[in-house]
Amino acid sequence: MNDHLAVAEAFRICAETINAIGERLIAAIEAGGKVLLFGNGGSAADAQHIAAEFSVRYRTNRAALAGLALTTDTSVLTACGNDFGFDTIYARQIEALARPEDVVIGISTSGNSTNIVLGLEKARAMGCATVAFTGGTGGLIAKIAHQVLLVPSPITARIQECHILAGHIMCEMVDQHWAKKS
Repeated sequence: MNDHLAVAEAFRICAETINAIGERLIAAIEAGGKVLLFGNGGSAADAQHIAAEFSVRYRTNRAALAGLALTTDTSVLTACGNDFGFDTIYARQIEALARPEDVVIGISTSGNSTNIVLGLEKARAMGCATVAFTGGTGGLIAKIAHQVLLVPSPITARIQECHILAGHIMCEMVDQHWAKKS
């Protein structure tokens, strides 16, 4: 338990970054954009979790917002993996679905997953705002994304715990923004 709490306390250094990303999400949604998220393994589950908070609700009933996890369509994932290779499964979907007004969030605890790297590169080339959720040294995605949420830990489980905490804080910001508009 002490390790969890120590990383959570160290994570306070990310407060400004979390706020800035939350503001970017609000601006994108206000402009008619959507939030696209993707990751592998536990990070794929986090992408789905956060996307659901946008599309359904976080804590308050509000209009549905465009949050989309690129991790859920097994037909697209397997066809792309088979035809073009696993490394392209997110870049291909971003090419099809993303628009310049969107925010694209790639989640990788190491920051070096090739499919996350290629997805963020494609999004950036298309003019989307790109965000990396990562940890440790940040890996390659920290060099690609416009904004980087870097959890100060090399331990995958601690990084994932902080990623979902940050996602919830951002969802809270979005909820509060829309509550003011009601």
